[in-house]
Amino acid sequence: MTLKKLKERKARIVKLDKALKKLFPNAAIELNFGSPWELLVAVQLSAQCTDKMVNKITEKLFKKYRTLNDYLKGSPREFEQDIRSSGFYRNKTKNILAAAKMVKKEFGGEVPKTIGEMLRLPGVARKTATAVLKEAHGVVAGVTVDTHVIRFVQRFDISDHKNPVKIEQDLMELLPKAEWGRFTHRVIHYGRYELVARKYDTSKDPLIKIYPPAAKRFRT
Repeated sequence: MTLKKLKERKARIVKLDKALKKLFPNAAIELNFGSPWELLVAVQLSAQCTDKMVNKITEKLFKKYRTLNDYLKGSPREFEQDIRSSGFYRNKTKNILAAAKMVKKEFGGEVPKTIGEMLRLPGVARKTATAVLKEAHGVVAGVTVDTHVIRFVQRFDISDHKNPVKIEQDLMELLPKAEWGRFTHRVIHYGRYELVARKYDTSKDPLIKIYPPAAKRFRT
């Protein structure tokens, strides 16, 4: 990123974030959970799955598996059926149950509080790690980059990259650290409730006024 582009994007993202705050002042995570471990499970289930569906699954799942030990004692095949509707259920089962064993054995039954330790858990990349650290422990270790954020940065020309890790690096450079934790929630709400999948009247979108070329970029 050139110095000129850095300055332009920094000014733009500050304006975009300010507008997002007005649109979604109370934007927050929409996954339901009662503990750091349940959050980790929910976030893992949310891969390629909507939060609405995950909440439907975990409503029953968290009643059946009330403690970390319940996951350790559970049958993998039975667990697969419990989360089947989340998609990729075999891989998710493998990762979640393996993570349960590691959390129990290496972290005393507590979900880690550092990014390095989180990334050691099976199935946990930076997206999951930063989300869990922020929501479960109040630790801001980066900017959570999901599909909504990727589309957003492409549409508003915030980053030249498509790789989530590189996009996160750009966002961490462009955004004040105080905004890292909430920025993603605002963008997710924008993607879900404002930037609909079909074409819409962009003249009513306040973010388009900040960066008009985005009007031509639908769901990049």
